[in-house]
Amino acid sequence: MLKAHVTLDPAAVVAPVSRRLFGTFVEHMGRCVYTGIYEPGHPLADEDGFRTDVLALTRELGVTTVRYPGGNFVSGYRWEDGIGPRAQRPRRRELAWHSIETNEIGIDEFARWAAKAGVEIMYAVNLGTRGVQEALDVHEYCNQPAGTTLADLRRANGAEQPYGIAMWCLGNELDGPWQLGHKNAAEYARLAAETARALRAAEPGLQLVACGSSGSTMPTFGSWESTVLEETYDLVDYISCHAYYEEYDGDLGSFLACANDMDHFIDSVVATADSVGARLRSRKKIQLSFDEWNVWYLSRFQGGPPPTEWQVAPRVIEDEYNVADAVVVGNLLIALLRHSDRVTAACQAQLVNVIAPIRTEPGGPAWRQSIFHPFARTAALARGDVLRTAVDGPSYETERYGTAATVDAVATHDPATGDLVLFAVNRDRAEPVELTVGLRAFGAGARPAGTWTLADDDLLATNTADSPDRVTLDTSGTVTVDGDTATVVLPPVSWTAVRFRKPS
Repeated sequence: MLKAHVTLDPAAVVAPVSRRLFGTFVEHMGRCVYTGIYEPGHPLADEDGFRTDVLALTRELGVTTVRYPGGNFVSGYRWEDGIGPRAQRPRRRELAWHSIETNEIGIDEFARWAAKAGVEIMYAVNLGTRGVQEALDVHEYCNQPAGTTLADLRRANGAEQPYGIAMWCLGNELDGPWQLGHKNAAEYARLAAETARALRAAEPGLQLVACGSSGSTMPTFGSWESTVLEETYDLVDYISCHAYYEEYDGDLGSFLACANDMDHFIDSVVATADSVGARLRSRKKIQLSFDEWNVWYLSRFQGGPPPTEWQVAPRVIEDEYNVADAVVVGNLLIALLRHSDRVTAACQAQLVNVIAPIRTEPGGPAWRQSIFHPFARTAALARGDVLRTAVDGPSYETERYGTAATVDAVATHDPATGDLVLFAVNRDRAEPVELTVGLRAFGAGARPAGTWTLADDDLLATNTADSPDRVTLDTSGTVTVDGDTATVVLPPVSWTAVRFRKPS
């Protein structure tokens, strides 16, 4: 059996756990909204047409923040199409995903859904085909209490109190040639700065997110961030990161190590942001909003035939996730936690049906995909402070990411309760790992208080409507303690969380 060791110390604090790390993403794309969160006529729909089974799963998932309404969708969106009497709302061509947008759901309905789900809205404004005035208008509609035309229109539409949206994204992926209103870095930087100044004049305390690169493989990666931040550094709080991962050509070893790429991506953006800050002689530190991340088999989507018909809520990128995908998602969460000193917001894309942890069928059931489980457990268990965690153990070589540790891990410690939680993955495809955990710094008496493991002999196993619990968490694992050292066995290709507590 392979062996690894990690020593944990409550004094080795990286940063507090940011609750916004456990965000998700609802875009008007495919069936995320229509027959996803919203399906009037469904047996479990509430008085507003929202599926209560999806609401329950959203709460169980532990979601804290939801980025809305896009995504690529937002770069052609007219927000005012989605307010007022439904019968009078226009049907529009939605060019990003080649579909028909009915506008049955707009900001008022989504705010009601968010209140029921208990989540914060992160709102994205259209800086693709629109600009400063439209951003001010939607902000006035959402956040102005009363006494102006758009605030009073919101009240007339049924929302007496403002929505108080604190976090605003200044467009989406405008470095991408696929984006409506695609801009070069200087063009976007100027528009983002103008919009940020205007929004801050309206409400100084807003938290604003500038568009970073759509991915670290973009040809302008790095230079884009530098140019954008040179113009917006003192006006924004965040720069965004987006990354999607998949298994290429059966290269499971590289896929299991893709959190290494996320680490490098984050480190690169932090270095670029800090370099700009140094040149500007600023003491401010720009935060990162990793507001799109997930496993996405993008090559399958891009390899398919282009759409020919304009449909309402077509089935788009409804990836079915297996065991290996779930282990990778758990590992990506480890990477995000590890960087919680700078990554203080993140959104897994998306919530329902579209590359999502939750799946539904129209008129039928909702169920948890495999990737639901590590997200939900991490959101539930990660409290207090993130600890600096270094694993001493074996490594292996990958084709895409070089040398990768066999075991990757992070830990959190809640000083209020004393709970210590270790999150770990075993990337080895054949061998279990005996992981020893040094607990001396926590004093005597720390004992295991629960283990949760996602692993399966069949790495391709998935959950479906007919078999919704084929892949789930195993809570029967044992942790042995000898003095101040605990030992847990990590199965091959697995994600595990272990909670330790001191007797009260």
